[in-house]
Amino acid sequence: MTYHTTVITGAGQAGLAMSYELTARGIDHVVLERGQIANAWRKDRWASLRLLTPNWQSRLPGGAYHGDDPDGYAGLSEVVSRLDAYAAAHAMPVETGVEVHAVTNGPAGYRVQTQNRMIETQNVVVASGACARPSVPALAEGLPSDLPQFTTFDYKRPADLPEGGVLVVGGSATGLQLARELQQSGRQVVLSIGEHVRAPRRYRGRDVQWWLDATGLMDDSYRSVDDINRVRRLPSFQLAGGPDTLDLNAVQAAGVEVVGRLAMVRDGDALFSGGLRNHCALADLKLGRMLDGFDDWAEQEGIASTLPVDDRPRSTALAAEPRLKLSLPSGEIRSVLWATGYKPDHSFLQLPVFDRRGRLVHDGGIVTGAPGLYAMGLPFMRRRKSTLIDGVGDDARDLAIHIQHALHGARAA
Repeated sequence: MTYHTTVITGAGQAGLAMSYELTARGIDHVVLERGQIANAWRKDRWASLRLLTPNWQSRLPGGAYHGDDPDGYAGLSEVVSRLDAYAAAHAMPVETGVEVHAVTNGPAGYRVQTQNRMIETQNVVVASGACARPSVPALAEGLPSDLPQFTTFDYKRPADLPEGGVLVVGGSATGLQLARELQQSGRQVVLSIGEHVRAPRRYRGRDVQWWLDATGLMDDSYRSVDDINRVRRLPSFQLAGGPDTLDLNAVQAAGVEVVGRLAMVRDGDALFSGGLRNHCALADLKLGRMLDGFDDWAEQEGIASTLPVDDRPRSTALAAEPRLKLSLPSGEIRSVLWATGYKPDHSFLQLPVFDRRGRLVHDGGIVTGAPGLYAMGLPFMRRRKSTLIDGVGDDARDLAIHIQHALHGARAA
């Protein structure tokens, strides 16, 4: 049995940022990682992935980007190298190859059971992030049993899928990136899409992330949103790590067929919603509102005249009659790729901290009803940017301050 004041589970950007902030306050801790540092980046992402944020925005606490390509977009190997170097530069107490099997109540607060020892601790910070497992809808069970299905955890490159047509399900950044990649590999791709959020890669000469950062939108607090649970479930921007805009117009120009949301599978047929045009119109409307907001902010800041005036992205163009049905046994589709998002894995928390849907109940990362239990890296956890490399630092600072105050209060008592 060993003791640490705080145990952090996960050595991705969230866990490492938390370690930095605890060290800055002299708080004893250990970071437990089941694989290697940045394990999810190493193991669970596809080969061509690049960050959606430019390099200058990879601002970890005490670890800003100082390279010679601030406007570039890092690939997987570069992200892993940066996180490895970040942990080494600050001598973070990371133990790799240590899997947490269970967190339970204990005399000091909590007991953390790993494969080889028990740790007593006053605080646990769950920093395994929001993307620990793929999220696949229940209707996947209705697909023909001989039709191979893959998730984004299975997929690394087009060669991983059988030859022939692919049905890609999901309309956020991942779905569009992989649909285009598969189409360019020579396969015919059908992309099923529902609610989605458009964003230009650049607007008026600046990266869209510059606008989101400069206007303060990414710093919006979770307390400023009327329905935070709904906002946390919203799809992410359609973007790719590169200079060009990725949207439905771009993937259709590459040859991808776009259809509506996959509503059900019946008698071997995939049936798609007829609401595609409405979803696209709503996404176009929200895009226009966002760009209007950027323009208004530039006027208020007195910089509008220094920025070029760009043409707005054109409205989404669709086929006259997008198909509503696809026969899966026909052979047109030889595999299905689920790009329907991710979810956290908190199964090791053997504590009454979940709602009826199995979601961790927390207030800005402070787990409700469990003093000393915290979370990091969840969608819009404390700020709109909470899941980004650029966002975990501010959240880690807030939680580290909270932990520091709680420890001082306990010692005073």
